[in-house]
Amino acid sequence: MRKIISFNENWTFYQKGEGRQVTLPHTWNAVDGQDGGNDYYRGECQYVCSMEKPKLENGEKVFLEINGAAMSVVVSLNGKELARHQGGYATFRVELTEGLQEQNELCISVDNSDNDTIYPQKADFTFYGGIYRDVNLIIVPASHFDLSYCGAPGIKVTPVVEPGTNSARITVETWQQGDGKVTMAIGEMSREVMPDNGHAVAEFVIENAHLWDGVNDPYLYTATATLESGDEISARFGCRYFEIHAQKGFLLNGQSYPLRGVSRHQDCKGVGNALTMEHHKRDMEIVREIGANTLRLAHYQHAQEFYDLCDENGMIVWAEIPYITMHMKNGRENTLKQMEELIAQCYNHPSIVVWGLSNEITAASAVNEDLLENHRLLNDLCHRMDATRLTTMANVFMLETDSPILEIPDVNSYNLYFGWYLGELSQNDEFFDEFHEKYPDRPIGFSEYGADANPKFQSAKPEKGDYTESYQALYHEHMLEMIEKRPWLWATHVWNLFDFAADGRDEGGKHGENQKGLVTFDRQTRKDAFYLYKAAWNKEPMLHICGSRYIERAEDVTEVKVYSNAGEVSLYVDGKLLESICAHRVFCFQVPIVGEHTIEAKAADMSETVTIRRVEQENPEYIFVKKQDVVNWFDQEEFHPECFSVSDTLADLRANPEAGAIVNQMMEKGAAARGDVADAVKDNPALQRMMGRMTLISLLKQAGDIEEESIKQLNRVLQKIRKE
Repeated sequence: MRKIISFNENWTFYQKGEGRQVTLPHTWNAVDGQDGGNDYYRGECQYVCSMEKPKLENGEKVFLEINGAAMSVVVSLNGKELARHQGGYATFRVELTEGLQEQNELCISVDNSDNDTIYPQKADFTFYGGIYRDVNLIIVPASHFDLSYCGAPGIKVTPVVEPGTNSARITVETWQQGDGKVTMAIGEMSREVMPDNGHAVAEFVIENAHLWDGVNDPYLYTATATLESGDEISARFGCRYFEIHAQKGFLLNGQSYPLRGVSRHQDCKGVGNALTMEHHKRDMEIVREIGANTLRLAHYQHAQEFYDLCDENGMIVWAEIPYITMHMKNGRENTLKQMEELIAQCYNHPSIVVWGLSNEITAASAVNEDLLENHRLLNDLCHRMDATRLTTMANVFMLETDSPILEIPDVNSYNLYFGWYLGELSQNDEFFDEFHEKYPDRPIGFSEYGADANPKFQSAKPEKGDYTESYQALYHEHMLEMIEKRPWLWATHVWNLFDFAADGRDEGGKHGENQKGLVTFDRQTRKDAFYLYKAAWNKEPMLHICGSRYIERAEDVTEVKVYSNAGEVSLYVDGKLLESICAHRVFCFQVPIVGEHTIEAKAADMSETVTIRRVEQENPEYIFVKKQDVVNWFDQEEFHPECFSVSDTLADLRANPEAGAIVNQMMEKGAAARGDVADAVKDNPALQRMMGRMTLISLLKQAGDIEEESIKQLNRVLQKIRKE
């Protein structure tokens, strides 16, 4: 009989020689990984635990199961190294049986240091260190289902549904150590199978199967396998089929099923990535509240508990490995191993439909043969291990659409940030229309889009880059409308459902956070844009007044915006009806204000109330003030708008021979110092065009290796050149 014993208690954690008691899950970056400070620790730490030898009978075996430890791990028992694992997001197991004494010391050394072999190493999120998921002891009979291969469950279930008839052929496979026949069962159907070299296979047919039908009806079956020794395992599965079509988008069980949803990182303020089941459940409740039907679980393998929740709640999932941003010549083996573990451990989840090969991998790497070959090997591995799902990639926006890398996966998606980092919102529309016209037979999705928003910042005239909740709402209004006009987008995922830790960031009034979430990092505040999607995706009646945190307003007539899925909304000011409007989802009212007012919106039997107040001057707390902004130099130095400056775009500067020569000389010096990145720019026309639309100062700030005084001097030189 298999016994699974929680092993989370009584650990001593050692960091830089100092020890303290901890309970797992645990990360040593719960605070410093989120505050953007210089104390963010990436290095090696140890977890040590004393344990008595379990009572073992009839040749029973003992395994240590670690469900997540980042990024590389060494497991030692009584001073003897037993195993190593590289990769911070997958389950792995270590057999302890032979090394056990009556009293034992177990040491797990965990390291999240920089290196050039284990992914991820360069990305816009915190690389937490620690044993941040549950640890178990598993005791099994001498003859037992396999626990040694890639952290896999030992049972693999492959349902194939015949379209139209809904007849499902179910193949169940198991692997075992030791002798004995296997009894497999699905409901009342059972088969006895003698394994061949430890591998057993049985087939079942379910006529008129109850289909797993997404959020509409996520029905799950259970397959069990039992050995004569008493060891037993099981797996839930769903019967469903799907198609990704270049013109029709995503189809589930033969019906159109547009995938519209969000992305999720696995961390939360105050605890980092050491999430409990309660954290996972709360996240899923918020996913269900917004009405999403798909999740991109970025940028790595998530906890099995969360994939289970996706199965139960009918989410369509994009699962991926952390092959991200920067291709490392020494990292190929690790990408293949992490993909093998991801598929082996997650194969039975009906929620997963695509395996993600990489994310924005060309952002800091040129498309060369080594990178292409790495992707071909990953793609082949996915199809070799799983013939039932497709492969995909999330491509960085400056990747040319005729790049050979797009021909490798089955389907593609792009991460676009026009309207936030650069360009205009309309360029998102233009990009997809051009792609769809040029490649009508290629499915294309929208894997990331978003704008940062700190809820404390508000504006009557929001604009790109102001970090206001107001601009984020406008941004998503455009994006939602753009998406709805293009049903052929096979999947769209807002970046991100939740704000998340990004240790390298210090912007928008917060340290160490990416604030593109529709919900704050602590899950306590839903930003206005959250309710826009809720109005679009959640069928339950809803009503929300935007700008509830924008209390003090300096305008004589202010806009009050309401999101609702009702057809008509009425607005009352101080108890009196101002106006009733019929609209689709977004209702805008112009409200004269002279003092303090109670604003109430009503639709059907729903109502919501906010308070606003007229003030003489704009509240400075609502405005994000950039620290050390170069534009502030112009307040101190004479500025000539008729002349060039570092605030002009690179394209405009290069269009002038004199200014262009100065900029090119400056950039050539920088390129010599940046090596591979410079080569990527030189060989990528799309990246060159993108850079041309950016201001010189934004490029210099992103480079991060030019002193402020040097930029000032460059600005003074450009100010001497008149624009034609």
